[in-house]
Amino acid sequence: MQELEIINLDNGEQVASRCYLADSFFTRFKGLLGKKEMSEGEGLLIKPCSSVHTLGMKMIIDVVFLSYDYQVLHIIEEMKPGKVSPVIKKSCSVLELPPGQVQRSGLKIGHYLKTIPADK
Repeated sequence: MQELEIINLDNGEQVASRCYLADSFFTRFKGLLGKKEMSEGEGLLIKPCSSVHTLGMKMIIDVVFLSYDYQVLHIIEEMKPGKVSPVIKKSCSVLELPPGQVQRSGLKIGHYLKTIPADK
């Protein structure tokens, strides 16, 4: 899976240092299922995506819905296991983060994010 770094262009904060791109049927289907927790700096960018669920998950996550140009459209902080998000019509991708990461990185609706291929 491709690894990315995610930066908030509006405040310069690093949102995720190790964000994995889920852009195939299998990687999107699997998502975070089976993981017990996400470590600080970790993330999952699901593309394409306009709605997510936490059915079968064992952890709380922050969820960020993004437009085609990575503008933040909608945020769900601390989405608990067993929930289904609303469909965000203009969302082209969703960024899943550890709980509290939205607040730590100062993400707000309207901010723009940038993806950078992570150095190996």
